[in-house]
Amino acid sequence: ALTVRFITRRFIGDYDPTLEMIYRHVAVIDGEMVHFEILDTAGQEDSLQIEEKIKWGDGFAVVYSVTDCCSFDEVMRLCFLINHLHGSPKRSGAAEQPPVVIVANKKDLQFDRMVSTEDGENLSRALKIPFYEIS
Repeated sequence: ALTVRFITRRFIGDYDPTLEMIYRHVAVIDGEMVHFEILDTAGQEDSLQIEEKIKWGDGFAVVYSVTDCCSFDEVMRLCFLINHLHGSPKRSGAAEQPPVVIVANKKDLQFDRMVSTEDGENLSRALKIPFYEIS
C-alpha cells in the first residue's frame, strides 16, 4: 500500500500483501527526472532470497508496522544485511553505502500500537539511519 501510495498519490487499502511486485515510476526530484524500479517484497523470503533482492537494490526503505513487534525486530537484521552485502569488496563500486531509511508505518493506529515512536528513534540513532513515522 505504501508503494502504491507513492506512485499514484492515492491510498488503496485493498491489496494482496503476499504478492511481490516491481513497480516502474518516473518522478521529478530536485529538478531531475528520476526513473524508479521499486521492488515491493512480500516480506516472506528466506535468507537466500532476501540476499539476492538486497543485491538488486540501490536504495532501501526498511518498513515496519508500529502494530507488529516482529516486523520491528526485523529492521536491525535487514539493515545489517544491506550494510554487509553492499559493503562487500566483491560488489563493483562498493565504496559508498546505498541510501537507507527506516519507515514506521500505521502511526494512525494508536490503539493497536506495539512499538513506540521512541523505540524507532532509538534504533535509528543506533544505526545512524534516518527515521520516519507515517500512516
